[in-house]
Amino acid sequence: MIGTKLAHFTITAHLGSGGMGDVYQATDSKLGRSVAIKLLPDAFVHDAERAARFEREARVLASLNHPNIAAIYGIEESGGRKFLVMELAPGETLAERIKRGPIPVNEALDIAKQIAEALEAAHESEKGIIHRDLKPANVKVTPDGKVKVLDFGLAKACEAQTADMNLSQSPTISMAATMQGVILGTAAYMSPEQAKGKKADKRADIWALGVVLYEMLTGRMMFSGETVSETMAAVMMKEPDWSALPAETPSRLRDLLRRCLVKEPRNRVHAAADARIAIEETIAYPDVVAPAADLSRPPLPASRPLWRRVFPAATMLAIIIAAVAAVYIAMIPPAAQPAVMRFSVEHPAEANFSDAVTGVISPDGQRIAFGARDEAGKVLIWIRSLRSFTVQPLTGTDGATYPFWSPDSRFLGFLRTES
Repeated sequence: MIGTKLAHFTITAHLGSGGMGDVYQATDSKLGRSVAIKLLPDAFVHDAERAARFEREARVLASLNHPNIAAIYGIEESGGRKFLVMELAPGETLAERIKRGPIPVNEALDIAKQIAEALEAAHESEKGIIHRDLKPANVKVTPDGKVKVLDFGLAKACEAQTADMNLSQSPTISMAATMQGVILGTAAYMSPEQAKGKKADKRADIWALGVVLYEMLTGRMMFSGETVSETMAAVMMKEPDWSALPAETPSRLRDLLRRCLVKEPRNRVHAAADARIAIEETIAYPDVVAPAADLSRPPLPASRPLWRRVFPAATMLAIIIAAVAAVYIAMIPPAAQPAVMRFSVEHPAEANFSDAVTGVISPDGQRIAFGARDEAGKVLIWIRSLRSFTVQPLTGTDGATYPFWSPDSRFLGFLRTES
C-alpha cells in the first residue's frame, strides 16, 4: 500500500492494524498536511455489517470534539473503497511505552487524568458515547505528553445498548485465529459484565481505565491467560495482585484503583468525572499528612500513662472473653471427616467425546460440563449432575468450545466462532 494514492491522499507508512481496520500515514496534497487513514481490512471490504460499523465510527468521532480524542476530518471514497481521514497523533502508543517498564507514578497520573477527561467528554456528550475497547494500544502519548484516545470503532451511544448484547457481536472477539493476539489483548481489558455478555454502560470504561492505570504503574497486565476463556475467567473471578503496585503509590490512588476495579458495576465508580477529580486530588495532595504539633501552646498537665488507665479494665475484659471462648469451644461437636467422592463420567450412548472441548466442573462441585459429538456428528456441550447418571445435551451449543462456569455456578459460558 505504500505509495498508493486514494483520492488526493498518498499513503506513506503503515501505522498498525486492529479489529476494525488498517491504519496508514498519508499526505493530503490539497491541504499539505500529514493525516492518518483507516481502511477496512481487505477481507471485509464487501461485508455490509463491517461497512456499517466503519461508517458508525465516523459519525461517533464527528460528534466528539476534545483535545484528548483524535479528531476525524472526514470519510472519503476512492475506487469503490471508503476510508476515514483522521488526525495524525505523533509519538508512541501507551502499550509501546509500557513495554519499556512501569511508568513513574506522577507521569502515570498525568496520563490517566487525560484519559479520564477524554472519557468524561464522550460520556457526557449529547449521545452519551462509551468507548468499550479502551486499552494501552488505543492510547497515543505525543512527545510533549499530550494524550490522544484512539479507535472508537467499538464505541456506542448509551441509548443504543441492548440487554442481549453478547461477545460474538464484538469484532475483536469474532476475528479468525490469525487475530488471536488482538482477541487476547482486548479480553484482558474487558469489564466483568462485558466478559459475561451483559449490557455494558459507561462503567465498563471506568473498569478499563482502572486496568490501564494498574498496568502503567506495574508494567504488566492485570489479568492474562493462554486462551481467551482463561483470560475472561480471570477477569470474572480473580482479584488484582495489589502487592504489585509500587511502594510509593499514594493511598488516594490505591483507593481509586480499588473503586474502579470492583466487579459489580453498581459498586464501581460511576462517572469518569469522579475518577478525574480523584486523580486531580491525588496529584495535588499525594497523601494525607498528620498536622505538625503547635509548639506555641504550653504543654498539657501531666497525667497517668494511658496503659495504667486502661490496663485493669482490659485485663478483666480479656479474662471474660477467654472464659466465654472456653465454654463455647467445649460445646462444639467434633467436625465430621469429609467424605471422599469418587465418580466416573461416561459419555452418552448416542455421542462420542470431542477432542475440541474440555470438561469443567462447576465451582460448587455439583455439575460437570463437557463436549461430545451427537449422533449427527455435531459438537455439543453436555451437562451432568454429579448426583445423577443422566447426561443432557445443552441446546444451542452447536460448535461450542472452551466452556466455563460463572463464579456462582448458575451460568455456563462458552466460545463459538460465528460463520
